[in-house]
Amino acid sequence: FRYYFIMVAMFFTVSVVNNYALNLNIAMPLHMIFRSGSLIASMALGIIILKKRYSVSKYTSIALVSLGIFTCTFMSAKQVASDSSLNEEDGLQVFLWWLLGIAALTFALLMSARMGIFQEMLYKQFGKHSKEALFYNHALPLPGFLLLAPNIYHHAVLFSQSEPFQVPVIGLTLPIMWFYLLMNVITQY
Repeated sequence: FRYYFIMVAMFFTVSVVNNYALNLNIAMPLHMIFRSGSLIASMALGIIILKKRYSVSKYTSIALVSLGIFTCTFMSAKQVASDSSLNEEDGLQVFLWWLLGIAALTFALLMSARMGIFQEMLYKQFGKHSKEALFYNHALPLPGFLLLAPNIYHHAVLFSQSEPFQVPVIGLTLPIMWFYLLMNVITQY
């Protein structure tokens, strides 16, 4: 049970930091591309912690993915730095917040990879109980979201203010953002 609390703390931290990075001048496309770097982080920590070795083709693949992520990050930095509507001092502040966002994404990426290694080590020690792990990883952090209740409520209000959408077949009308969320949840089953 103690190990699940450690894993839940990692999971909760990764989730909150990833979401908070969006408040730090990180564009959603960059956020999505950056998170695809989990292969890189997992390989790096696998080499460092687990002393794993990989084939040349895997190193080459990771190098190419890294190049793509670096290119997207670099281009995003140029876009943040060249925002012409800001004076030089404000532009520097925006850029520094962006750098903090990149640091947050990097931290979350490495923490997520570490969580995967921790889970792998638990499976080796106690056996693979994936349904149990899935339950504890998602049930135990729920009280932690009470700390974020004001922010969650604020976004629920914003969702409720989105344009109305009539759900086909059943004829129910609800705000479109709630419909999107509902479809996201339904399609995960």
